[in-house]
Amino acid sequence: MSITFSATVILLLLVLFLGSGAWIFSGLMLVGASAMYFVLDFSAARIGTIATKVISSSAISWELAAIPIFMWMGDIIFRTDISQRLFRGLAPMVARIPGGLLHTNVFGCTVFAAISGSSTATTATVGKITIPELQARGYDLRLAAGSLAGAGSFGLLIPPSIAMIVYGVLAEVSIAKLFAGGLLPGLMMAGLYAGYIALVSLLHPERAPRYEGKVDARAIARGFVELLPIMLLMFVVLGSIYSGIATPSEAAAVGVFGAIVITIVTGQFTLKLMRDSLAATIRVSAMILMLIAASSFLSAAIAFLQLPNQITQAISSLDLSPYGVLLILAGLYIVLGMFLDGTSMTVMTVPIAVPLIVQAGFDPLWFGIYLVIMIEMSALTPPVGLNLFVLQGLTQRSLGETVRATMPFFLLLCLGTVILAVFPQIVLWLPSLL
Repeated sequence: MSITFSATVILLLLVLFLGSGAWIFSGLMLVGASAMYFVLDFSAARIGTIATKVISSSAISWELAAIPIFMWMGDIIFRTDISQRLFRGLAPMVARIPGGLLHTNVFGCTVFAAISGSSTATTATVGKITIPELQARGYDLRLAAGSLAGAGSFGLLIPPSIAMIVYGVLAEVSIAKLFAGGLLPGLMMAGLYAGYIALVSLLHPERAPRYEGKVDARAIARGFVELLPIMLLMFVVLGSIYSGIATPSEAAAVGVFGAIVITIVTGQFTLKLMRDSLAATIRVSAMILMLIAASSFLSAAIAFLQLPNQITQAISSLDLSPYGVLLILAGLYIVLGMFLDGTSMTVMTVPIAVPLIVQAGFDPLWFGIYLVIMIEMSALTPPVGLNLFVLQGLTQRSLGETVRATMPFFLLLCLGTVILAVFPQIVLWLPSLL
């Protein structure tokens, strides 16, 4: 069976089922079953047996337990006053940097990302306090909105990251090493964003008024006190993983306990908060796990079609350089990101992309971080850029204005990807120490 025929069948089926408005879970299952039945001529009984085995094995992976637990931890914190504490804590620390309080977006998202794992949650949590505060102080709304949307994507890059867990399970890469691999690139991107804000503010001082509040040792000390709960939670969760004391799933459970302690200590614990956070976690986690199960079934169909091997051989025959392969994949992910969310992109492409990357000589661990940055880009691209929707709700501006505001930060993500491709040790150094 030719690669052109197999790929065309899969693509047409995806367009047919997903384009019809079907749930992505149902669409992926229908594509896999249709390919097996009509192309491979499998019987319905055999397809059912394959589906049962593949879905059950993919859904009971212990590593996947970290997804709902980390999401619960992040949702508990999301429902507290942590965004106000972040702003109050960071404001005196960044006030004298060119760009002033605009840096609370970048560093606030960087800090919150370390306990969230979600891009949209990071954007919404930090933005619900920083955007009104920055507007009230006369800061340029486009720069404020763009920096928030870009930095909000750190929820995927800085560990713990739901996207890294999904990739690690699908690609059979150590989740703890993926978490370690995302730390330095996340800090690098935060530095690029902060540098851009500082440069723009120096060139156009009217876009970032000087902070009028008092900044002294006492104010900075009070800021550290405001940040202390979240910093302790970060230390406990990430420290237990990197030290080898706990697996990601175990560290997530410790994080949930820590988040509950924070709500109690700060006087915000209520049964309603726990009930609402648990219900939201169950809904989103079920969606993610269903996508993983459906993707595993589709991956089985693709494997029976021998599509990954055929595509790998076809691209190898083009004699592309390793960076040429990366460029092709980047274009593919940017296009997919206009229509799909990050989890869907991951589960649909990993079975084909990972063999290509290994064939090109890249480390699958490095590619996991590359893929996460591609997903971050998708959060900033219309018409299905989730961070854009969050930002529209916060600023009440049109989609066109929001896209223009985020474009410089989208380009900085592209620059970050190039830097990581040229210097892969930025990703691989910390994991090599584990």
